[in-house]
Amino acid sequence: MNQEIAQIAERLKGLREVLEIGIDEISQICGISQQQYKDIESGKVDIPVSILQRISQHYNIELATLMFGDEARMSSYYLTRAGKGPAVERTKAYKYQALATGFKDRRVNPFIVTVEPDDKKEMTLNSHPGQEFNLIIKGTMLININGKELVLNQGDSIYFDSSLSHGMKALNNQTVQFLAIIM
Repeated sequence: MNQEIAQIAERLKGLREVLEIGIDEISQICGISQQQYKDIESGKVDIPVSILQRISQHYNIELATLMFGDEARMSSYYLTRAGKGPAVERTKAYKYQALATGFKDRRVNPFIVTVEPDDKKEMTLNSHPGQEFNLIIKGTMLININGKELVLNQGDSIYFDSSLSHGMKALNNQTVQFLAIIM
């Protein structure tokens, strides 16, 4: 697995140790088995953003801190220049670029998400507390929300209950880029 995933895993393990949280407790918070959580902390498996979101909300820690290791400091505004936000590539086909990591006490987490086409790979579904807004910037995307499949094209947007099972996939053998706002 890549270096970014290993660093996130290391931060999760450090958080658990500092807060004296057992694997049994944190795996329950995440809604996964203890072995699945141990695999996440090993840094050898992909870490779904939904898992990070659950930990973030439950332990009142900034999602960006878990993902990127930086503490937010700004309170009046935070500027992210095009292509300059911290990014994490969860897999070779899925990349998150954070747009507001430096703004403290955020109520939402905006990202530019890039999904590479991969017709061979099955869509990964996840869920997390809250709501989500996606606006397609480039390409065509298949989104599955609780079993309902919808095709979104450039300029289309969707707002949904992110506690429902959901996943995204690039279509037409083209890269998809979208603005994701996780609340």
